[in-house]
Amino acid sequence: MLIAPEVADALASARPVVALESTIISHGLPRPDNLRVAREIEQSVRDGGAVPATVAVVGGEARIGLDDETLAELASSDTVEKVSVRDLAYITAVNGIGATTVASTAHLAATAGIRVFATGGLGGVHRGARDTWDESADLATISRTPVLVVCAGVKSILDVGATLERLESLNIGVLGYRTGRFPGFYLRDSGHAVRWTVATPGEVAAVLRGQDSQQTAGYGMVLANPIDPGDELDRALHDRTLAAGLAAADAAGVTGKDVTPFLLDFFHRETRGASLAANVALVRSNARLAAEIAASYLA
Repeated sequence: MLIAPEVADALASARPVVALESTIISHGLPRPDNLRVAREIEQSVRDGGAVPATVAVVGGEARIGLDDETLAELASSDTVEKVSVRDLAYITAVNGIGATTVASTAHLAATAGIRVFATGGLGGVHRGARDTWDESADLATISRTPVLVVCAGVKSILDVGATLERLESLNIGVLGYRTGRFPGFYLRDSGHAVRWTVATPGEVAAVLRGQDSQQTAGYGMVLANPIDPGDELDRALHDRTLAAGLAAADAAGVTGKDVTPFLLDFFHRETRGASLAANVALVRSNARLAAEIAASYLA
């Protein structure tokens, strides 16, 4: 593992650091917007008072914090693999380049000593999982990884209710940031409630300290931060696009880990970029909030 000098210095001096995934750069956003957005997300972390640590595997080595040249490579290369925890050993052995998912980012961040991680939407239980057993590795990994994941809920293309049930079963705490409703990525309200709410970064930091004092910090926690009202996708447009996207994926035989990028791309095309604008806005908001929480936790 190679920790960037700026990140290593911040960790050594107990200054706030926020981990960021790299799959959004290589697989989540269209070119050439992806590189610009990656830089904007890192800047949002800085604006919130923390050091950004984008995570990836480069030349078979886990990197915690990337220089601009590596960000550009991740954004432009066609050979970047999407890497979850189970893929880390192989991509390391073949000296490959990989963009980290929520699961592998959380794992590597925690290994480096980073407590707070910002992303867009959490993975979860897929629709039809009763038959396919299709569930994101994000959930099991977070259940045993000491990180706070700041996200806009789970992607609305998933089975949100089943995902919340799994989060409960796995002892993953869920907090709503200034809301009692669980957000659905592009939408502020997925239709499901959140039991616990917090109103400030300081309150979130207090919950993290509560984990420390109760010796439950080995379990991850999810902070659901809804997209800002002005950035939310129109609900009618969202529902029409989701229904059409699910039908298109089924007709094309798209399954497993390929479903999410397929549907995100479908949303981008069918909403004429509105979903991309919402995606970028919510990730930047999560990054800034994560930085403020990390700073408060170490204050």
